[in-house]
Amino acid sequence: MDHSELFWNAGIEELKRGYIRQGEQVICLLDGQRFEQGIIYQDQGVFYDAERYMRLHIERTYGSVFDYLIGLDKKLTGLTDHQNRLLQLFYQGMGDADIQKETGIGSASTIRNHRFGLKEKERQAKVFLTLMELLKEKDRHAPAIVEVPVQARMVDERYNITENERQKVLTKYFPNGTDGRLKTFKMQEKHKLIVLREIASRFVKGQIYHEKDINAILQEVYDDYVTVRRYMIEYNLLDRKPDGSEYWLKES
Repeated sequence: MDHSELFWNAGIEELKRGYIRQGEQVICLLDGQRFEQGIIYQDQGVFYDAERYMRLHIERTYGSVFDYLIGLDKKLTGLTDHQNRLLQLFYQGMGDADIQKETGIGSASTIRNHRFGLKEKERQAKVFLTLMELLKEKDRHAPAIVEVPVQARMVDERYNITENERQKVLTKYFPNGTDGRLKTFKMQEKHKLIVLREIASRFVKGQIYHEKDINAILQEVYDDYVTVRRYMIEYNLLDRKPDGSEYWLKES
């Protein structure tokens, strides 16, 4: 199970913490980083157990779980840009009068109205989550939906993929198996997403690749490896330094 699946299956308290305990491992829900329980980690002369080291990792990498979540695509958070900004200011501990001055919104009472609106959204979310949990117990016809990558940008209908559809697409475009070559890259965008996520599984999470190494791996997949590489970056599967000297996997 990759970290996107872990993220979407995690409980509220686990998401607030930013990591889960699974067997002998502590796994970051934000990026999949894993630390072994029972091992002591050293950093700048300080020794940490796995959970404390994970908290340090989250703080250094993202600032906080709140900062990470608030930065997700609005299709994943359900927040407008305005609501997003207000939540950030609330999280900073600013009072209503200060927020009014910062944003130039109406008056302090207007900010209080926004607080009430967000509280109402929270109540609605709790009811909806409960309804969906109850639905899972009765709905025997719901297709298995492939989880949306947590780091996905511009989430739209391309991510509406069932597991059955994913398997059919992979069989069509990888006739010799997914460890073989890609038949063609001329396909609809939704299918490109499925294919690119499969290609991403050929890279190792946390490993740094030079451009020639990336090209060598992608050449084994498809002759026009430059186009495939460009799409993998556009789909936020690969990231790189501005000068293109180093690449790394963002989403498994």
